[in-house]
Amino acid sequence: MTAKLPPLDCQVAISGAGPVGLCVAMLLGQAGIAVEVFESEPEISLDLRASTFHSPTMDLLEPFGVTAELLERGLICPNWQIRLHPGGDRAVFDLSVLAKDTKHPYRLQCEQWKLSQALLKRVEALPSVRITFNAEVIDVRQSSDHAQMTLRSGGTERIVRSQIAVGADGARSLVRKAMDMPFDGETYPETTVLVTTQFPFEDHLEGLSNVTYCWKDGGNFSLLKVPGRWRVSIYPREDLSIEEQLTEDSLEENLQIIVPRSERYEVLDKRPYRVHQRIVPRYNNGRLVLAGDAAHLNSPSGGMGLNGGIHDAFELAAALKDILLSNVSLMRFDLYDRRRRPIARDQIIAQADRNRARMREKDPERRNEMLQELKAITSDRGRLYAYLLKSSMIEGFRQSQSIS
Repeated sequence: MTAKLPPLDCQVAISGAGPVGLCVAMLLGQAGIAVEVFESEPEISLDLRASTFHSPTMDLLEPFGVTAELLERGLICPNWQIRLHPGGDRAVFDLSVLAKDTKHPYRLQCEQWKLSQALLKRVEALPSVRITFNAEVIDVRQSSDHAQMTLRSGGTERIVRSQIAVGADGARSLVRKAMDMPFDGETYPETTVLVTTQFPFEDHLEGLSNVTYCWKDGGNFSLLKVPGRWRVSIYPREDLSIEEQLTEDSLEENLQIIVPRSERYEVLDKRPYRVHQRIVPRYNNGRLVLAGDAAHLNSPSGGMGLNGGIHDAFELAAALKDILLSNVSLMRFDLYDRRRRPIARDQIIAQADRNRARMREKDPERRNEMLQELKAITSDRGRLYAYLLKSSMIEGFRQSQSIS
């Protein structure tokens, strides 16, 4: 006689309380679905991560009051630019041309953790959702009728059984590993260093946008402003070790190239990171399903990774609601996969890779040709509109929604 299994603990178990996992939890909780979210960290991480929100993301989050909260805590960026440094010749991309396509024809510069905090506040108010921090997922498996996560918390272990398990657990996703999914792609050879400083670059670089990508002699850097500070992405010489790149003198040398000054720069935060472009061959396997960085990684150039993850979250939540509330079969995940994976592969990853390649161009003549072509786009409203529909992720989001 087969032993009777205990009842399920919840309908959906989510590994990862980053913005993607919290967004899925919020959307499901508002539909009354029983959700448990598990996060290995003790609280929302305030690490240096994404900081750019594109129009479709703000449109999606607006009905939940999240966009309004982010607008209060972030900086509106009405345009962004690519420029030659130190001369200042630049192409400026005016996002107001998107006014008829979105309620938010601009970029918003706001740290990722502020989105996580806004989502967490809403999730904690939902009676059908429970979130547990300091809970490490150490094993994931599934059977024909349920998914199972083993958690370690406070020196003890427990098993959580659910109808579906969601991997929103990032690049090292344990859920993805349990699905036995390859994560095909590549890791770029260079290491990027991200630092923050309160130095007012806008007072010293004429016409600077809140989002600016710069070519410098032999390399490049980017300047992204968030409230109270600038985030500077430094792409140093590839012959230096990461330890050498992170020294105070090395960081100082790179910042002095941007704006020379007699005083030393005060660096508030610093973080090295490697850049990847990878994607799984399928977003689900049975009762296990992925979203965000657990499913796809891309260069941060263009600020599309976090946004793509939030778009995943909305599409995944729609699939889960169909399965759990309308008794649709697990084949509903096929539509989720068809709608999101090609967009991540052909739009997000490919476009971010092109952005990276453009900024890594070192030949002065070729740079000038590229800049003149970009300026020609910005001076032609029709071409600018078409360019920004793509770079602001509106075109890709619409393509995703049109797939049946």
